[in-house]
Amino acid sequence: MISLIRLELTRALRNRKFLFFSVIYPSVIFLLVSNQTGDVDGTGLSVAKYVMVSMASFGALTAVLMGNSERIAKERESGWVRQLRLTTLPGRGYVLAKTASAAVVSLPSIVVVFAVAAVVKHVRLDAWQWLALTGAIWAGSLVFAALGVAIGYVASGDAVRPITMIVYFGLSILGGLWMPSTSFPQWLQDIAKWLPTHAYAALGQAIEQSQAPHARDIAILVVFFALFAGGAAWLYRKDTLKA
Repeated sequence: MISLIRLELTRALRNRKFLFFSVIYPSVIFLLVSNQTGDVDGTGLSVAKYVMVSMASFGALTAVLMGNSERIAKERESGWVRQLRLTTLPGRGYVLAKTASAAVVSLPSIVVVFAVAAVVKHVRLDAWQWLALTGAIWAGSLVFAALGVAIGYVASGDAVRPITMIVYFGLSILGGLWMPSTSFPQWLQDIAKWLPTHAYAALGQAIEQSQAPHARDIAILVVFFALFAGGAAWLYRKDTLKA
């Protein structure tokens, strides 16, 4: 499994388009949006701090979701997954390798946004907050890495991109990564509170406020991770039976 993780990391780091959209793109959006002054309603956070967490979360989401789903769908069609089944790698090892390698690739997305925020926008936090933010957003990305694996098994090579894009933009926008969910109509705010992306960003926002993350947000992420990981494992077994 370690060898497969190394292979996945090498492939991802060689993909310039992937690196641009997962590492550079979120930082560019941060610089464009964080020019506004004042605080974000209902958070007590400056626009720069709020957007910093949102874009770090968005970059990690891009890295783990977009990379995993399309690559897995293409590997299924090319016969690569069938070849792996002939090795000693267990089914759970394949799913875990995909999830773990995607999570590792998401780390630069987080660090670059934080570096740009600190150097260009002079965002200042305590050392423990920087470390806690990095750890929380990085760990939370595993939820969406598992979702990427599941989508890669449920969709064909032709359908995987539109399905992924719908899920990707839907979760990003409704979860409040592109704009504060407090600007939504009340009925939409009520829906957003139960989305994994909203809980994901809320982890970082709580740390910026020097508060412990809300238990509900952690519970939402744990439940969605169990659903996505369980779905990915079930789809992998189902795909194996077909082969």
